[in-house]
Amino acid sequence: GAYVCGEETSLIESLEGKPGKPRLKPPFPAAVGVFGCPSTVANVETVAVAPTIMRRGANWFNSLGRERNSGTKLFCISGHVNNPTTVEEEMSIPLRDLIEKHAGGVTGGWDNLKAVIPGGSSTPILPKHICDEQLMDFDSLKDSQSGLGTAAVIVMDKSTDVVRAISRLSKFYHHESCGQCTPCREGSKWTEQIMHRFESGTARAREIDMMQELTKQVEGHTICALGEAFAWPIQGLIRHFRPELEQRIAENARKSGGETLAGGWQHDAGKHGMLISPGQ
Repeated sequence: GAYVCGEETSLIESLEGKPGKPRLKPPFPAAVGVFGCPSTVANVETVAVAPTIMRRGANWFNSLGRERNSGTKLFCISGHVNNPTTVEEEMSIPLRDLIEKHAGGVTGGWDNLKAVIPGGSSTPILPKHICDEQLMDFDSLKDSQSGLGTAAVIVMDKSTDVVRAISRLSKFYHHESCGQCTPCREGSKWTEQIMHRFESGTARAREIDMMQELTKQVEGHTICALGEAFAWPIQGLIRHFRPELEQRIAENARKSGGETLAGGWQHDAGKHGMLISPGQ
């Protein structure tokens, strides 16, 4: 189970005994799928709800949620909550109600909330002030510049180091890239390295905008959505938590006696004009 095998053609390749790498489309699996046969790849959640819809009718299912965002969804709530859980709820439920009703609330109370990743690790992070009024459906999360994704809700309280959290996600996505597409293969490597420097504070302030541009260049240039998956969390971090990045860089510059240079090299404040490498 590589992460990239969540993409349907990667899963088909894996089932055929090949490396799990996404196929170019077309042809689509409905025409050429497993071993060349027409195939339908569906999520278990989709298949599981079908019998209930057939038994109770489409009108019943559409009565849940709101227009264009009807039905139910499985929400997996984890992180800093009192009772991590997976629950089926109707679409468009307020995020706060979802967490407090089913997960026992945020550890330390709602006011202790710092941020939430609303739809799995590939969706952009949202700060508390947005979470206060956030509805959990496709359109509402799109309006908040995030997404429902897999509805895996990751709750972070004020003890969370969000820069480190996104840095760890960058490391994960670099590891899970199949390496087939250059923007993903090289981009995930660069983002992991730069995020590590953001975490340690050894980056330069202008690398924040450079990182934003890098992630924008990856979007739409890969066979599957893994490129967007590692780009979006970083974009969310820069959009909502840029001051934390700038603060780390400024603090490191004060300690080292000057702005960090390319590659993580630093001025040695005690030896005017000389340089020391990050390892020294």
